[in-house]
Amino acid sequence: MPMSIPDLRRRATGMATTAVAACLLGIAGSAAASSVYKWVDAAGVTHLSSDKPPAGIKYERVVLASTQRASPTRTTTHPAGVRIANASPEQTARRSEMLDSLRNRECVVAIESIDRLARGGQAVDPAEFSRLQQTADQNCSKDPAVRREQEDMAARLRVAKGDTCVDARNKLADMLEPGRRPTRDQLKTQQEFIESHCTAPVR
Repeated sequence: MPMSIPDLRRRATGMATTAVAACLLGIAGSAAASSVYKWVDAAGVTHLSSDKPPAGIKYERVVLASTQRASPTRTTTHPAGVRIANASPEQTARRSEMLDSLRNRECVVAIESIDRLARGGQAVDPAEFSRLQQTADQNCSKDPAVRREQEDMAARLRVAKGDTCVDARNKLADMLEPGRRPTRDQLKTQQEFIESHCTAPVR
């Protein structure tokens, strides 16, 4: 039996809605497959994961930069029959690499902060010290060799943030002020000192 015009319109609308839903779910699935989630818990400890945090927790989603030649993504079927993209091997590897990089940064910053507080000679807030220690425990490597590298990076970060490097950067800024006439060798020496001793290993 031929369909009436209203029935045809309703069928076309339904098909279009399904197509849009499939497209949106596919995009969402692809984005989730290439995302890393960052959030801070009630104790102030930073967490990084490829999985979403528990419900009700605010989080930041870091999306991997796209590449020109991405590997094809696998798909799974949604309960409603919509196919959603899963992470490709390339996406999984890049996501793991980004997770390691972000965790390394949190680790190094936490170690440097703990060391700075311990050396400060002033009263330390126990809650802040505990937060930093938990952040380090959560994000630092359990591999002894990697952990030593992270501690070395924290030591370099402490030097880069120290008074000597602050003075060196201020001196270079003064040398570059209008009306100042430093020699090329003076500028080169100052820049080389900063690059060699005052470059932070993480940002």
